[in-house]
Amino acid sequence: MAISITDGIRSITDLKRHTHQILKQVHDTKRPVVLTVNGKAEAVLMGAKEYENISGAFAMLKLILAAEDDVKNGRLVDAKDFFREFRSDKKI
Repeated sequence: MAISITDGIRSITDLKRHTHQILKQVHDTKRPVVLTVNGKAEAVLMGAKEYENISGAFAMLKLILAAEDDVKNGRLVDAKDFFREFRSDKKI
């Protein structure tokens, strides 16, 4: 999701004047637009689907980081032992 320097950065004033055009750009390109105030990045405008995808990726990353921490700190169970205990608990 690369941001184009010429198309991906717009001012808030530009957004106010060309809302429909900028929203169409976000929808068509599936890329975010950085909104600026006084020349400084203030917010990012992106499509709802792209936001959902990024949110899902961050949620997965959180799970991976927690799993890495478990491995790092020795909180591991052998797969055979896990499945044996799981089947026993669930009476499978």
